[in-house]
Amino acid sequence: MTWTSYRNRGEILRTVIATADARRDGLLPWDLDGVAESFGDELNLLGALQLRWHTRLAGRIERELMARPMAFEAAVVDAWRATAAELPGIRAIVDHHRAEPLDEQMAAAMDKATAKERILLAVMAGQASAHDSGAAAVGARIEEKARAGWVLAPVPDEPTGHTGLHASILGRLRAVRAAFAA
Repeated sequence: MTWTSYRNRGEILRTVIATADARRDGLLPWDLDGVAESFGDELNLLGALQLRWHTRLAGRIERELMARPMAFEAAVVDAWRATAAELPGIRAIVDHHRAEPLDEQMAAAMDKATAKERILLAVMAGQASAHDSGAAAVGARIEEKARAGWVLAPVPDEPTGHTGLHASILGRLRAVRAAFAA
């Protein structure tokens, strides 16, 4: 992959994420210009979105644990909720394709990604090691706890007229404001 195609792919991924955040329907925005050419198939696009989710979640968990080093589970739960609020479109896509994969290959990939995420949650909450056979089940319990208190901000009805970075920042501020108002 050349530097230009790498940069284009990154820009297309940002557009995919913005579109997913606006739609929140759980469907891959395959209809966008350049998506098919950059990602090849739905599984590759889903993998890129899953990777974005996972890295953002891991980073958020680290920050939460630095701020509250003795509140392991609470920090992990809050980090999951904050990441889901920040990336609602990706969360919707991941949840949709976890429940309704397009084929067996996607089902296997989603099962593996789900297990890895749940193991991360359990390990970072201090309740399992990465090699514990029950770590994914512990992580599933933590994920359920995070989902139980997760409030998804409503999709804005009117366009802001802003684009790019400003739209992202405004969208995040509106999501935070809506979360605290609920």
